[in-house]
Amino acid sequence: QVQLVESGGGLVQPGGSLRLSCAASGSISSINIMGWYRQAPGKQRELVAIITSGGSINYRDSVKGRFTISRDNAKNTLHLQMNSLKPEDTAVYYCYADIWSMGYRRNYWGQGTQVTVSS
Repeated sequence: QVQLVESGGGLVQPGGSLRLSCAASGSISSINIMGWYRQAPGKQRELVAIITSGGSINYRDSVKGRFTISRDNAKNTLHLQMNSLKPEDTAVYYCYADIWSMGYRRNYWGQGTQVTVSS
């Protein structure tokens, strides 16, 4: 059984910072791509940033220069440092991982953590 558990969401004023974390646990052989997605009310889930096991990174244009994704392969953890937050960053943020477990490869999702940017 593999689980992804996020933490670090909350309420922050515009211009502020938050750091999201995601911990993968269970019977894990290897993790390929990890990433963060978000979903705002009434909108579709969208990619925020992804990082491969080798460290290649991609960001959506609207967060470039403000967000930084990182991972610790030894600890199976993923982080998202979010700076200069804007109201339009308000959403539920989901951790995603492409994981080999017990001979099978599948996508896993966390339960989501709310990020609210408001004054």
